[in-house]
Amino acid sequence: MNNRSLKDLLYEQVARVGKALANPKRLEMLEMLAQGEKAVETVAAEVGIDVKLASAHLKALKEARLVQSRREGKRMVYRLSGRDVAQLGVTLRQVAEEHLVELRLALQQIMAEPERLAQVGRKVLMAQAKRGEVVVLDVRPPEEFDTAHLPYARSMPLAELEHRLAELPRDMQIVAYCRGPFCLMSDEAVKLLTQRGFRARKTFDGVSEWLAAGLPLARI
Repeated sequence: MNNRSLKDLLYEQVARVGKALANPKRLEMLEMLAQGEKAVETVAAEVGIDVKLASAHLKALKEARLVQSRREGKRMVYRLSGRDVAQLGVTLRQVAEEHLVELRLALQQIMAEPERLAQVGRKVLMAQAKRGEVVVLDVRPPEEFDTAHLPYARSMPLAELEHRLAELPRDMQIVAYCRGPFCLMSDEAVKLLTQRGFRARKTFDGVSEWLAAGLPLARI
Protein backbone atom coordinates (compact mmCIF):
# COMPACT_ATOMS: atom_id res chain seq x y z
CA MET A 1 0.00 0.00 0.00
CA ASN A 2 1.47 3.36 -1.01
CA ASN A 3 1.44 6.42 1.20
CA ARG A 4 -1.55 8.00 -0.56
CA SER A 5 -3.68 4.89 -0.18
CA LEU A 6 -2.68 4.54 3.45
CA LYS A 7 -3.56 8.15 4.18
CA ASP A 8 -6.92 7.77 2.46
CA LEU A 9 -7.63 4.68 4.57
CA LEU A 10 -6.78 6.50 7.81
CA TYR A 11 -9.10 9.40 7.08
CA GLU A 12 -11.81 7.04 5.89
CA GLN A 13 -11.83 5.30 9.26
CA VAL A 14 -12.06 8.59 11.16
CA ALA A 15 -14.85 9.66 8.81
CA ARG A 16 -16.89 6.65 9.96
CA VAL A 17 -17.31 8.35 13.31
CA GLY A 18 -18.16 11.68 11.70
CA LYS A 19 -20.76 10.03 9.47
CA ALA A 20 -22.38 8.30 12.43
CA LEU A 21 -22.63 11.62 14.30
CA ALA A 22 -24.14 13.50 11.35
CA ASN A 23 -27.72 13.18 12.59
CA PRO A 24 -29.42 15.17 15.37
CA LYS A 25 -31.33 12.18 16.72
CA ARG A 26 -28.13 10.15 17.04
CA LEU A 27 -26.46 13.00 18.93
CA GLU A 28 -29.42 13.12 21.29
CA MET A 29 -29.21 9.35 21.73
CA LEU A 30 -25.56 9.58 22.70
CA GLU A 31 -26.43 12.18 25.33
CA MET A 32 -29.17 9.88 26.60
CA LEU A 33 -26.79 6.92 26.80
CA ALA A 34 -24.20 9.07 28.56
CA GLN A 35 -26.60 8.94 31.51
CA GLY A 36 -26.50 5.12 31.56
CA GLU A 37 -27.54 2.13 29.49
CA LYS A 38 -31.10 2.10 28.14
CA ALA A 39 -33.39 -0.21 26.22
CA VAL A 40 -34.13 0.76 22.64
CA GLU A 41 -37.80 1.38 23.56
CA THR A 42 -36.75 3.89 26.20
CA VAL A 43 -34.39 5.68 23.81
CA ALA A 44 -37.11 5.84 21.15
CA ALA A 45 -39.63 7.35 23.56
CA GLU A 46 -37.16 9.93 24.89
CA VAL A 47 -36.13 11.22 21.45
CA GLY A 48 -39.64 11.09 20.00
CA ILE A 49 -39.35 8.48 17.24
CA ASP A 50 -40.63 4.94 16.73
CA VAL A 51 -38.69 1.88 17.85
CA LYS A 52 -37.84 0.75 14.32
CA LEU A 53 -36.20 4.07 13.44
CA ALA A 54 -34.45 4.22 16.81
CA SER A 55 -33.02 0.75 16.20
CA ALA A 56 -31.68 1.87 12.81
CA HIS A 57 -29.98 4.91 14.35
CA LEU A 58 -28.49 2.81 17.14
CA LYS A 59 -27.26 0.30 14.58
CA ALA A 60 -25.41 3.11 12.77
CA LEU A 61 -23.82 4.20 16.04
CA LYS A 62 -22.86 0.60 16.80
CA GLU A 63 -21.26 0.15 13.38
CA ALA A 64 -19.06 3.16 14.18
CA ARG A 65 -18.19 1.47 17.52
CA LEU A 66 -19.68 4.36 19.49
CA VAL A 67 -22.21 2.18 21.32
CA GLN A 68 -22.45 -1.44 22.40
CA SER A 69 -25.51 -3.61 22.95
CA ARG A 70 -26.62 -6.60 24.94
CA ARG A 71 -29.79 -8.66 24.95
CA GLU A 72 -31.98 -8.65 28.05
CA GLY A 73 -34.78 -11.11 27.43
CA LYS A 74 -36.57 -9.81 24.34
CA ARG A 75 -35.12 -6.32 24.70
CA MET A 76 -31.94 -4.85 23.27
CA VAL A 77 -30.11 -2.63 25.74
CA TYR A 78 -27.52 -0.08 24.58
CA ARG A 79 -24.66 1.73 26.30
CA LEU A 80 -21.78 3.96 25.23
CA SER A 81 -18.59 2.17 24.23
CA GLY A 82 -16.55 4.34 26.59
CA ARG A 83 -16.41 7.58 28.54
CA ASP A 84 -14.54 9.17 25.67
CA VAL A 85 -17.72 8.98 23.58
CA ALA A 86 -19.54 11.16 26.11
CA GLN A 87 -16.62 13.59 26.10
CA LEU A 88 -16.70 13.65 22.30
CA GLY A 89 -20.32 14.76 22.44
CA VAL A 90 -19.44 17.61 24.79
CA THR A 91 -16.50 18.72 22.62
CA LEU A 92 -18.62 18.63 19.47
CA ARG A 93 -21.30 20.77 21.09
CA GLN A 94 -18.73 23.26 22.41
CA VAL A 95 -17.16 23.65 18.96
CA ALA A 96 -20.60 24.14 17.43
CA GLU A 97 -21.49 26.75 20.04
CA GLU A 98 -18.24 28.61 19.38
CA HIS A 99 -18.69 28.79 15.61
CA LEU A 100 -22.43 28.63 14.89
CA VAL A 101 -24.37 31.82 15.51
CA GLU A 102 -27.61 29.88 15.06
CA LEU A 103 -26.79 27.62 18.00
CA ARG A 104 -25.85 30.55 20.22
CA LEU A 105 -29.15 32.25 19.39
CA ALA A 106 -31.05 29.08 20.23
CA LEU A 107 -29.20 28.75 23.53
CA GLN A 108 -30.09 32.34 24.38
CA GLN A 109 -33.71 31.27 24.54
CA ILE A 110 -32.78 28.82 27.29
CA MET A 111 -30.73 31.53 29.00
CA ALA A 112 -33.49 34.13 28.70
CA GLU A 113 -33.61 34.41 32.49
CA PRO A 114 -29.94 34.57 33.58
CA GLU A 115 -30.94 35.02 37.20
CA ARG A 116 -31.97 31.37 37.12
CA LEU A 117 -28.43 30.22 36.37
CA ALA A 118 -25.96 29.26 39.09
CA GLN A 119 -23.24 31.89 39.15
CA VAL A 120 -20.40 29.82 40.63
CA GLY A 121 -17.86 27.54 39.00
CA ARG A 122 -17.89 23.76 39.19
CA LYS A 123 -15.29 23.36 41.93
CA VAL A 124 -16.85 26.10 44.03
CA LEU A 125 -20.28 24.49 43.69
CA MET A 126 -18.85 21.12 44.72
CA ALA A 127 -17.17 22.68 47.76
CA GLN A 128 -20.40 24.45 48.77
CA ALA A 129 -22.37 21.22 48.43
CA LYS A 130 -19.79 19.35 50.50
CA ARG A 131 -20.09 21.95 53.27
CA GLY A 132 -23.87 21.76 53.13
CA GLU A 133 -24.26 25.36 51.97
CA VAL A 134 -26.31 24.48 48.88
CA VAL A 135 -28.48 21.57 47.82
CA VAL A 136 -27.52 20.13 44.44
CA LEU A 137 -30.63 18.52 43.02
CA ASP A 138 -30.50 15.83 40.33
CA VAL A 139 -33.89 15.83 38.60
CA ARG A 140 -33.14 13.01 36.14
CA PRO A 141 -34.79 9.57 36.42
CA PRO A 142 -33.47 7.58 39.41
CA GLU A 143 -31.67 4.95 37.32
CA GLU A 144 -29.56 7.69 35.73
CA PHE A 145 -28.68 9.05 39.16
CA ASP A 146 -27.67 5.56 40.27
CA THR A 147 -25.34 5.19 37.27
CA ALA A 148 -23.46 8.43 37.94
CA HIS A 149 -24.19 11.82 39.43
CA LEU A 150 -22.51 15.02 40.57
CA PRO A 151 -20.82 14.71 43.98
CA TYR A 152 -23.08 15.41 46.98
CA ALA A 153 -26.15 15.63 44.73
CA ARG A 154 -29.56 14.55 45.94
CA SER A 155 -31.86 12.57 43.66
CA MET A 156 -35.32 14.04 43.22
CA PRO A 157 -36.73 13.19 39.77
CA LEU A 158 -38.80 15.90 38.15
CA ALA A 159 -41.87 13.65 38.13
CA GLU A 160 -41.66 13.37 41.95
CA LEU A 161 -40.54 16.90 42.78
CA GLU A 162 -43.91 18.49 43.48
CA HIS A 163 -44.81 15.74 45.96
CA ARG A 164 -41.45 15.86 47.76
CA LEU A 165 -41.03 19.58 48.38
CA ALA A 166 -41.28 19.04 52.14
CA GLU A 167 -37.91 17.22 51.98
CA LEU A 168 -36.12 20.37 50.80
CA PRO A 169 -34.80 23.13 53.09
CA ARG A 170 -36.28 26.58 52.54
CA ASP A 171 -33.31 28.44 53.98
CA MET A 172 -30.73 27.18 51.45
CA GLN A 173 -29.94 27.76 47.79
CA ILE A 174 -31.01 24.86 45.55
CA VAL A 175 -29.11 24.18 42.31
CA ALA A 176 -30.85 21.81 39.91
CA TYR A 177 -29.27 19.94 37.01
CA CYS A 178 -30.23 17.26 34.49
CA ARG A 179 -28.55 16.02 31.27
CA GLY A 180 -26.60 19.08 30.19
CA PRO A 181 -27.27 22.39 28.41
CA PHE A 182 -29.94 21.06 26.05
CA CYS A 183 -31.95 19.39 28.82
CA LEU A 184 -35.00 21.33 30.02
CA MET A 185 -35.97 19.26 33.07
CA SER A 186 -33.89 21.51 35.32
CA ASP A 187 -35.71 24.58 33.93
CA GLU A 188 -39.04 23.04 34.87
CA ALA A 189 -37.69 22.17 38.31
CA VAL A 190 -36.45 25.71 38.95
CA LYS A 191 -39.74 27.17 37.79
CA LEU A 192 -41.70 24.93 40.16
CA LEU A 193 -39.37 25.57 43.09
CA THR A 194 -39.39 29.35 42.72
CA GLN A 195 -43.18 29.36 42.43
CA ARG A 196 -43.29 27.51 45.74
CA GLY A 197 -41.02 30.01 47.47
CA PHE A 198 -37.64 28.23 47.26
CA ARG A 199 -34.40 29.92 46.22
CA ALA A 200 -33.54 27.85 43.18
CA ARG A 201 -31.21 28.08 40.22
CA LYS A 202 -29.91 25.66 37.59
CA THR A 203 -26.58 24.67 36.17
CA PHE A 204 -26.04 23.71 32.53
CA ASP A 205 -23.71 20.92 33.64
CA GLY A 206 -24.59 17.26 33.50
CA VAL A 207 -22.45 14.19 34.09
CA SER A 208 -20.90 14.45 30.60
CA GLU A 209 -19.78 18.04 31.15
CA TRP A 210 -18.43 17.16 34.60
CA LEU A 211 -16.51 14.23 33.13
CA ALA A 212 -15.13 16.30 30.24
CA ALA A 213 -13.85 18.84 32.76
CA GLY A 214 -11.89 16.10 34.54
CA LEU A 215 -13.97 16.28 37.72
CA PRO A 216 -15.03 13.25 39.76
CA LEU A 217 -18.49 11.73 39.66
CA ALA A 218 -20.31 9.80 42.36
CA ARG A 219 -22.06 6.46 41.96
CA ILE A 220 -24.45 4.35 44.01
